[in-house]
Amino acid sequence: MKIEKYAAIDIGSNAVRTLIADVISEKENTTYQKNALIRVPIRLGQDAFTKGIISEVNSVRLIKAMKAFNLLMQVHEVKRHLAYATSALRSVSNRNEIIEKVYDSSGIKIEVISGLKEASIIAKTDLYSAIDKRKIYLYVDVGGGSTEVSVIENGLNITHQSFKIGTVRLLEGMVDKQMWKSIRKWVKSNTKDYEKIHLLGTGGNINKLYKMSNLKDGKPLSYLALFSLYRYLSEMSYSERIINLQLNPDRSDVIVPAMQIYLSIMKWSGAKSIYVPKSGLADGMIKELIDKARDQVIN
Repeated sequence: MKIEKYAAIDIGSNAVRTLIADVISEKENTTYQKNALIRVPIRLGQDAFTKGIISEVNSVRLIKAMKAFNLLMQVHEVKRHLAYATSALRSVSNRNEIIEKVYDSSGIKIEVISGLKEASIIAKTDLYSAIDKRKIYLYVDVGGGSTEVSVIENGLNITHQSFKIGTVRLLEGMVDKQMWKSIRKWVKSNTKDYEKIHLLGTGGNINKLYKMSNLKDGKPLSYLALFSLYRYLSEMSYSERIINLQLNPDRSDVIVPAMQIYLSIMKWSGAKSIYVPKSGLADGMIKELIDKARDQVIN
């Protein structure tokens, strides 16, 4: 048996996350277990979607976070890592400057990936390992800057797309009617031939909502239950969500627009329930690292 540690750094619009995983190789079988997950709420999207650049304040915060992640990886003796940036850095004019500063300060090389690559990476994760592969799923990952949507049939990714609709964009009023029409058209077009479809939802907001629903692991969250949560939370103020529900400040404002996206996609697809596996972009990045390591051994 061989055990190594890999790390995935997901630089999103609402937060920066680092997942450190134990990668366990035994003969021809390789699996991984999550070891540590660190989340830093640097809202890059607030700069990106309103100013078109990342501010000096948030640039410094990002650099400090990446230096800390580098030290953390050293302590964990991480052998391989990836750092992917998504919608926020995709949108700004000073991304190359920031990438260079981060590399000079931390030694971590950031790769800005497209929305389609983001959707593709997430769709390759073991989202459906604990659910019925005979069912048809519409996988939805809601982030701060974008929403990735994939159709999963017989455990395989049939098609996927990325849309510039995210929680931070919605808060900043940066999503127009045409973008809503685009995602609605895509969802309806790619689900109309299926008699019954279920949603798979990932992201910090849907995970938090699932915990609030008090369902047992593996049980789906119904449309009616999610809608009830939406009405309950939307009637509260930002401060009430923090005080009464003990939500983190950077979660308290984005959780309502996240529900608007999930509920809309459920309505358009006709899905009556949503499964919430604990998987996302960072998991897909760990799997990508595993695949790269395997290819190097073969070659």
